[in-house]
Amino acid sequence: MAEDQRKTYSDEEIPARIQAEGLDAWYLEDGWLRRKYSTDGWPTTLMLVNAIGYLCEAAWHHADLSVTWGKVWVKLKTHSAGGITDKDFALARKIEETVLWRPEAGSPLEGTPNKFVQAKK
Repeated sequence: MAEDQRKTYSDEEIPARIQAEGLDAWYLEDGWLRRKYSTDGWPTTLMLVNAIGYLCEAAWHHADLSVTWGKVWVKLKTHSAGGITDKDFALARKIEETVLWRPEAGSPLEGTPNKFVQAKK
């Protein structure tokens, strides 16, 4: 199916999709699916931006990012479809699971002792 023929979700449908996808920290604003991530500082912010950039390039679906010292804002929408589509929800899920991943208890991987990327909205 051509990308511009994908279903776009209405503003009324999006909150239910956000909840169904478990993307509780994501929200709709000005026609974009958005999320703010807080970090413990500039080095982590840069790693976060690069991780998101890698996922976007691999998916061939590119986010708009705004970056400051300890924050990254992610905005998603499918420009060719004129709104938010399943592609945006799928990429949001992949970003969320990747950047908030931490080793499980009992794993040989210790996990960082730093605040790193916080899950808070």
